[in-house]
Order: sequence, then structure tokens, then C-alpha cells
Amino acid sequence: MKILFIGSKRFDYVQDLSYSGLVKILGTKNVIEYQWNPKYHFKLKEYPKNLGYQPGFPLKGIFRRKTDYDMVLVASNKPDAIKAYLALVQRIPAKVPVVFVDGGDRPELGGDIVRTSGQALHDAFFGARELDFVFKREMLKEAAYPAHVFPFPISVNLDRIPKSLATSKKYEVAFWAGAGSHPIRQRVFERLEGQFDCQANGTLPNQSLGKFAATRVSLNFRGGGWDTLRYWEIPATGAFMLSQPPGILIPNDFQDRQHVVHCQEDLSDLLDLCVYYLRHESEREAIARAGHEHMLRFHTDRARAQFLLETVGR
Repeated sequence: MKILFIGSKRFDYVQDLSYSGLVKILGTKNVIEYQWNPKYHFKLKEYPKNLGYQPGFPLKGIFRRKTDYDMVLVASNKPDAIKAYLALVQRIPAKVPVVFVDGGDRPELGGDIVRTSGQALHDAFFGARELDFVFKREMLKEAAYPAHVFPFPISVNLDRIPKSLATSKKYEVAFWAGAGSHPIRQRVFERLEGQFDCQANGTLPNQSLGKFAATRVSLNFRGGGWDTLRYWEIPATGAFMLSQPPGILIPNDFQDRQHVVHCQEDLSDLLDLCVYYLRHESEREAIARAGHEHMLRFHTDRARAQFLLETVGR
């Protein structure tokens, strides 16, 4: 199978992980980029802005002809990707399926196109041609979506996870996130103030992956959307995750008390759960190991790309 991969030149978590996953299955010769993205082929950006990077790219592939494909994948809802698609849409054969990866924070179909570019570009995109499949990151559990829409959350590119992570748990409880992206995050920071070793370990935005591996209890709460990079990074490093239950559909999601521990939405049990799992090491680490193994089985970039290919194939 050959895929015409229409993407944004900007970083985009779901787009970039879709590229790396598809390349791992199909190879670079069969994932044909339109708007060639140098970040996929050279280490130009630090984690997490280089999630699609794949080593060993043949430079001669840059100038491959963009023809003879079995699927057109619009891999991002960012403006440059949408405009690139609209420039080509009239040349796409009717028999070739068009697949849209809606990886933004908004729960509405193409909601992030409206947010970033306005209603006109949104309407032009959805009006140009009927989309055969939509793979959506923020697919709310309680909302109704058309039958051709499927859940497609963030995943993990294991090649981008540092090979040497901390083995000793020197931190107690940590929450590393931007406080302003959703009110629940600010409430979490308020609950944690003066508790555990949060002030000493630097519970604030933009921490390294190594710190997850060195933390006994790592917290995850939603930001602009439900799907956060933290939700996947924490189990990817083998760390224990305490999280609010996600409000989106996630195939083969982590299960409460088996792979992750869920707290109440009002945070009423947050501190008690932290104390409990700090004191019960064997139980905590068993959940962390199970979460890591579950992530390896179901939530790598390759597994996510396989889900897309199998869904379209059916």
C-alpha cells in the first residue's frame, strides 16, 4: 500500500506519530509526503517536537513523484495541511479513499480548523469531497458522531523515549503541566501546595521524561483537550499514573486499579490516593508495570497506525 501523506510543516503530535507509525509498517517509500517535513528525517527539534523522526531516511526519496497511491491521508487540521489538500483534491481519483486525522483539541469535527483559520476554510475542506474516514483524537464519550468517525488518541513513539531513565524513585508526587490550559489543573496545583515534595521536585510545566521514571506518583489531568501527552508518557517510562478518567473514547484504554488509578472529578480523594500509593509500594509498582505492558501492546505509534490501516481496509 502507498499513502499520500498530506501534512503540516508545523509539529503536530497526532500527525507526527501517525507518520512514524505508518513508516514502521509500510516503509518510507510507501508513505509519500506532500509538504516534505525535514523534522521527520533530521534531528532538528528536541522532544516532544520531533515525535515523527525516523532514522535512516534515503535523501533521494525527497523528490519522489506524488502519484500511484492507494490512500490519501490528510494528517493534520493545521491550515497549511488543509490548504495543501485543497490544492490537490480535484486530482484525487474517486476510487482512492480520503482519510482525515483530526488531531486537535476541539470535540467538533474539524473544530480546530475553525479555531485556527475560520469557518470558511473549514467549510471548503468538508465541502471539497466527502471524507471516507475520520480518525479523531477528541471523540467525546457522550457525543454522537457519524459512523465513519473513529477514535484516534495520541500514542508513543518508543524510539523517542530516552534509553536510560532513572531507576530510583527519588520524588514522591509530581504534576508537571501548564496551569492555565484547564481549570482542573489549577485546582490540582492548589491541592498540592505544601504537600509531599512537590515544591522541591519542581512541580511545574515542561519537565523531562526522566523525572517521570524517578517519581513514585505521577499525576495527569486534562488540558485544552482530554488527550494529553502525559497520559501516554507516564506509562511509557514505566511510572505509576494517577489520573482523572478521560472523557474521550480510547480503544483498549488503561483500566482503573489495573493499569492506572482514577481519582474523583472533584479531586476529593486526590491527596488520600497519593498517600495510599506512596505507602503501598508493591501495589503501586505492580500497577505501573501493568500500565507499561498495556501501553507497549496497544498504544505505540505502530499499533495506532495498524488500527488505522485495518479500519480503512475493512
